[in-house]
Amino acid sequence: MSAPPKKREIALEERSSDESDNSSENEEGGEYTGQQEIQVEFEGRNPIDSDFHGIKQLLQQLFLKAHLNLSALTELIIGQSFVGSVVKQSDNELEDEDEDDPNDVFGITTVVNLTEKQNIECISQLRTLLVELSTEHGTDRCSTMIRTLLSDSSKPLGLVINERFVNIPAQISVPLLDSLCKEIKKACEKKMAYDFAYYIFICKLYKVDGKTKGKKKNRKGQNPIEEQDVIWSNPEEELLDEVADMKFEFSVKNETDSGLSGNWLEDDISMTPFRRVVLLDAKKLEPLVSRIQEFVNR
Repeated sequence: MSAPPKKREIALEERSSDESDNSSENEEGGEYTGQQEIQVEFEGRNPIDSDFHGIKQLLQQLFLKAHLNLSALTELIIGQSFVGSVVKQSDNELEDEDEDDPNDVFGITTVVNLTEKQNIECISQLRTLLVELSTEHGTDRCSTMIRTLLSDSSKPLGLVINERFVNIPAQISVPLLDSLCKEIKKACEKKMAYDFAYYIFICKLYKVDGKTKGKKKNRKGQNPIEEQDVIWSNPEEELLDEVADMKFEFSVKNETDSGLSGNWLEDDISMTPFRRVVLLDAKKLEPLVSRIQEFVNR
């Protein structure tokens, strides 16, 4: 069982644009225009047992059809409630909206130790997945580095899970990542297994079909990545990509991506979903949060 929930010092409000003149028509069942936005106040809390299905759903939209025991991974995340946050709707708003489920989870930001917990089934599956993906899609140097880190207990590797519903703005990432950094630091002070040498992120992005402009030059032994029009599911992860020590990507076109489910307009562009695996020196995470703060405040 998880500990009683504690609210993180995270409170954010999704900003909505000015409503158009025909907004009332849309509310009465008119045609979807693609401009409908709502204003919602969110807060961060530590994960608890009742968040199980919400967290698992978010993991599903990230990992899709990968061979992973997502139920076990979800339980592991809930069990380490002293590190990581789930994004929930504010209690004050829920009091006025009886139809909302108080257990809805809109996002999860946490880290799991791929080194210390390697004998747990779901972590073993994650490690195998990373080796297989880097071998198939990464350079030899990239694949070798990931294999080396996974086998070197002196350089613990942490998988940062930074997942949320697609319409939640990037502003939310700042307090969540900042809180995660502080929690990791506190855990290290208590001699807990969170003193990571590297972090690995699995980022979601989408490439506009038919917009290939060539390939970027190979840098630091990384795969040459096609220079297409790219849309990041989590916009702040573009900054993470810029300071990556190693990265590779792969298409998930043949897998169902629940992260982009919903209504589409006739004129919407066609995009192919990708995953980009990014390896980051642990010392870069805190400075990165400051850069993200500047990015979202522009």
